[in-house]
Amino acid sequence: MKDILNFINGKYVSNTSGKTFPDINPVNGEVIGRVHEAGKPEVDAAVAAAKAALKGDWGRMSVVERCKLLDALALGINQRFDDFLQAEILDTGKPSHLASHVDIPRGAANFQVFIDTIKSVSTESFTMRTHDGKTALSYGVRTPRGVIAVVCPWNLPLLLMTWKVGPALACGNTVVVKPSEETPATATLLGEVMNAVGMPAGVYNVVHGFGPDSAGEFLTRHPDVNGITFTGETRTGTAIMQAAAEGIRPVSLELGGKNAAVVFADCDFETAVDTVTRSCFENAGQVCLGTERVYVERPIFDKFVAALKHKAETMTPGRPFDAATKIGPLISKEHQAKVLGYYKKAAEEGATVVTGGGVPDMPADLKDGCWVQPTIWTGLPETASVITEEIFGPCCHIAPFDSDDEVLSKVNANRYGLATSIFTQDIGRANRMAQHIEVGLAWINSWFLRDLRTPFGGSKQSGIGREGGVHSLEFYTELRNVMVKM
Repeated sequence: MKDILNFINGKYVSNTSGKTFPDINPVNGEVIGRVHEAGKPEVDAAVAAAKAALKGDWGRMSVVERCKLLDALALGINQRFDDFLQAEILDTGKPSHLASHVDIPRGAANFQVFIDTIKSVSTESFTMRTHDGKTALSYGVRTPRGVIAVVCPWNLPLLLMTWKVGPALACGNTVVVKPSEETPATATLLGEVMNAVGMPAGVYNVVHGFGPDSAGEFLTRHPDVNGITFTGETRTGTAIMQAAAEGIRPVSLELGGKNAAVVFADCDFETAVDTVTRSCFENAGQVCLGTERVYVERPIFDKFVAALKHKAETMTPGRPFDAATKIGPLISKEHQAKVLGYYKKAAEEGATVVTGGGVPDMPADLKDGCWVQPTIWTGLPETASVITEEIFGPCCHIAPFDSDDEVLSKVNANRYGLATSIFTQDIGRANRMAQHIEVGLAWINSWFLRDLRTPFGGSKQSGIGREGGVHSLEFYTELRNVMVKM
C-alpha cells in the first residue's frame, strides 16, 4: 500500500496528527493507498511557503522565465504520461481510452494555453490633457493576486486542477491545492514533476483532507490566502463563498449543473444520438457539463428514445484497461448510494424506465465496485426530482416538445445554468435559441468541444466568474492603473 503525502515547500511531508484515510479504487473497492490528512499546522505551513515564494526567486522571474518553467512542466507531464494515466485510473476507475485521450493530454495542454495567453496579453493605455495644459499618460499593469487556494473535484482530477494551476502560475501567483479526498494521486504526483523541472519551492503545494474541520476549511478560511477557486457542487461553493467573505477575498466558482439537450426534428439524427449518448453517459455521467435533461421535438421523439436506449445498452461496464469497456464505475460507494437513491425516486414518482435503473451484474472480482446502469426515463412532470436536481450519474429524462417557446421555457426553468446542446440544421434557429438559454456555454450540433481561449463558467447557481484565455486573468491578477504626468 502506497503512502500519499502532502507536498509542502518542495518536499513530501506527513502530518503532526498521524491521521490518515484510505484511497479506494472504485472499480473493485480495494484500498490502494493511505492518504496523510493535512491538519491546521500543515495548511499553515503550505500557505506560509506559498507566501514566501512570492518574495523569492519565483516573484522575481520575468514572464518569459516563468513560461519556460511551465513549458518544461507540460513536457514533464507528457514524459510521465503512463504514470499519470495509471494514477488517474486507479483513483477514478474510468476507462483508459477516456483518460488517455482527455484527462492527461488536457492536463498538460492547460499549461501550454496559458503560456501563450500571458505572453500575448495587453493592457490599455490612454493619453489626456491636464488642466494646466500638460500631458498625462495612464496605463494598466497586471500583478499576481498572491496565494491562490485551488480546491479540486474528483471527476476530472488532473484536468480540472491544472485548468486552475496553469493560469495561476502563468500570472505569477503561488498555489495551495486541496484535491478531492477521493482522488489525491495526480495532484501529489505533479509535485515530482515540479521538482524535476526546477520549480522554486513553495510555488506549488498540496494538502490532503476533507472539507469541514479539515484541510478544505482550514485553507479557505486562511487569512493569507488571497483568492479561492473551486469546482464542485453548489452546496460546497456556498460554504467557500461564506469563508471568502472573511477578508473580502475573490472567488471563482464552477458549480453544479442540470444541463439540457434540445433536439429538433430537422437534426442530423445519427450525430444527435451519438453526441447525446456521450453527453449523458461519458465518464459515467460524472461530468459537470453532462446532460441529464433531453428535450426532443415530437415528430422524432419515439425514434430518438429507441435509438438512445440502444446506445445506452451498449455501454459495457468493466475493467479500465479492457478494450471492450465503455463505462466505468461511479467514484465511491457514497456517490453510488446517492445515484441509486435518485433511480428509486424516479420510479416512485411514476417514471417509465426505458432502460437501466439499477446495478449491473458484474464478475465476482468487480462486485464490490461502485457500478450503476446507464438509465433513461420518460413520462415525468417537469417538477420531478430527477428533472430539477443534479444527479451526476449516467442517466437522463427525455421529454417531447412542440414549439421553440415551450422548450425554451422548460430548459430555463431550473436554478442551474451551466451548459446546453442544441441539435438542428437550421443555424439561424440554433443561434436564436443559444442566445436565450440561460447558460454559460451553448453548443450547437456538438458537446464538450472546447477552445481553451474562450470563456468558461456558469450562470445562476452554476457559478461565478469566467475562466479560459484572457478571461482567467480577471481572477488571477490584480489590474493596477499607473498615471504619469509629463
